[in-house]
Amino acid sequence: MAISPTAIAFTVILVLYITVGVLAAIGTAYVSKALLPPKFEQAFYAVYLAMIAGFYLAFTAYFGNEQAWRVESTSVLCFALIALVGIRVPYALIAGYLLHGLWDVIHELHAHAGLSVFEPGQTTAIPLAYGAFCAAYDSCMAGYFFTRRAHWNAAWTGAYSRSERAKVAFPPETYDGRPP
Repeated sequence: MAISPTAIAFTVILVLYITVGVLAAIGTAYVSKALLPPKFEQAFYAVYLAMIAGFYLAFTAYFGNEQAWRVESTSVLCFALIALVGIRVPYALIAGYLLHGLWDVIHELHAHAGLSVFEPGQTTAIPLAYGAFCAAYDSCMAGYFFTRRAHWNAAWTGAYSRSERAKVAFPPETYDGRPP
């Protein structure tokens, strides 16, 4: 049994989008850690969760799927509430990004594999491999948040000292010990 050229092309596209998702997560984490103090970094990612969930409303409008508004609007509201809690609770962000990655996979399977946990038309269409990209990005970011949770908690409780903030802004290889 021969593998169809379409299946090969789809596999290549998926691998590329997953790779881009992982690389985007690495870049995002590197830049945010270098530029943002821990409190702002956590708040940034909370706002970003609500924004990326909002993409599904844009897809609903773009693809003209009137039946999907209810499910997509409800999901955006849920992610916005998780994001609101995630401003102060790192585990909410971890869970929110993992759930958003799962939501992306559900959409990918519905749109491009014909599998769905919803009735036909209840979720919006998405661009090819968008769900794979987002699931890779979201899961990598959740892993990054897990590594940052102690820093974020310390920043909110006041345990994050001025010298520690300086070390974030100026990594040890460039930090000379003086306050910035």
